[in-house]
Amino acid sequence: MATTTTEAITTADRRRRGGAAPGLQSVTHKRKRIEPLFLAFLLPTLLLFTLAITLPAVMGIVLSFTNSVGFGEFRFIGLTNYVAVFSDPAILQAYLFTLGFSLVTVIVVNAVAFLLAIALTSKIRGKIALRAVFVLPMVISGIVIAYVFSFLFANSLPALAGAIGFGPLEQSILANPDLAWIAIVIVTAWQAIPSTLLIYIAGVLSIPGEVYEAAALDGASAWRQLISITAPLTAGYILINLVIGFKNFLNSYDIIVGLTDGGPGTSTTSVAMSIFKGFNGGDYAYQMANATIFFIIAVVIAVIQLRATRGKAAL
Repeated sequence: MATTTTEAITTADRRRRGGAAPGLQSVTHKRKRIEPLFLAFLLPTLLLFTLAITLPAVMGIVLSFTNSVGFGEFRFIGLTNYVAVFSDPAILQAYLFTLGFSLVTVIVVNAVAFLLAIALTSKIRGKIALRAVFVLPMVISGIVIAYVFSFLFANSLPALAGAIGFGPLEQSILANPDLAWIAIVIVTAWQAIPSTLLIYIAGVLSIPGEVYEAAALDGASAWRQLISITAPLTAGYILINLVIGFKNFLNSYDIIVGLTDGGPGTSTTSVAMSIFKGFNGGDYAYQMANATIFFIIAVVIAVIQLRATRGKAAL
């Protein structure tokens, strides 16, 4: 009896001092041990990610301080490429177009997708079939979509405008440096809306129906329910779509190539296009500096978005 009491006092004393009994230490050690199966899945993925993404990115940043053309010998030239990027009007134009296009497109996509999600989760007939129809553009290649819409903007739309006597659209807007960006926004939004829509549908369906029933009993209109219930309770989903959408639109390439190839002139040349064309033109190190700057800008924008919405939206 005395021995048992002594062991209990010793165990309590160890706990008070921050230690643990031998048996508890063994249990804690077992809980912290990493399962081999976890490592078997993690290590190959981590290795592939490092070799395919991290290592090339680090090498590219290093080469941005050289005069490399992508192969052969090179020498370090310091910040020369970065100074040239900031003084290149074509690169600055590409940044202005990319940021403006991304901002307008992310607003259009999220506004349309959110309203569609409200409609496709309401009590309407055939909403399941309609969801399938609206998701179809997501599975079509961007370059294919661009070529189809290019024909529509260059032929069908001007013919229709001529038939009804609407002068501004009798010529292809793709050939107008002031209007070509609108066509790019329309086509990009048409392809991007489905994926955004699916996230919003998940968000709206996660809201308990009892909340809307209580609001209806209190006399809240559909607009009031949208503003006071749906929007706040799907704020986390809105944040996800804004961050992912803006990041994707910053990297837009295939649709722009298929529609305008950066024209007329360079009015719709995105940063991604300028980087890729520079790689093919022998400006490897110069465009790697451009790509590094673009990466930093994208990270800064993402951090600003997350900080601005931190604490205001949580799933």
